[in-house]
Amino acid sequence: MDTLSTQAEGLVSSADLSKKAKSNLTKLAAWIDSRNIAFLITSIGMIVMLLWAGAYKMTAPGAEGIVPLVSNNPLISWHFKLFGSYRGSDLIGLTEIIAAVLIGAGYFKPKAGIVGGLITSVMFFITSTMVITTPGSTIPVHGVRYMSFLGLFLFKDVISLGVSFYLISYFGKKAILSENKS
Repeated sequence: MDTLSTQAEGLVSSADLSKKAKSNLTKLAAWIDSRNIAFLITSIGMIVMLLWAGAYKMTAPGAEGIVPLVSNNPLISWHFKLFGSYRGSDLIGLTEIIAAVLIGAGYFKPKAGIVGGLITSVMFFITSTMVITTPGSTIPVHGVRYMSFLGLFLFKDVISLGVSFYLISYFGKKAILSENKS
């Protein structure tokens, strides 16, 4: 119970940050915090990205585009063997769309947002490993290996993995507070 009280106090003191901020820089940070701008940008960005990417994976070019990524990854290559590339890609796309809907529902039902964040955590963990397993994700330049454009494209999923954990945390705090109101 003490941990919950500490978390609740942390949320309350977060609202008071603007009163405690002295410099313009810390006032700006407090203003951003008090308006949940980080949450709004990351959650809306995640929802839009998941809906768009999920829908694209349900097209022929989208399915064909992920074949080399999925086929070379031991964590997910079984998926295309079991379902085929088109149905497999449709299932991946549907999973992304479901996660987006759950994150959106998290605005009203925080536990739904937690589930959406858990789904994307698994997804982005798997896709983050594709940086290592996908041929051509790094290229040699004068004897040093750099990420190619493909590698950089895949590496963004490491950031998305962090966003997923942030959303779980945010929705989790909201759910805890909601559970303890009664």
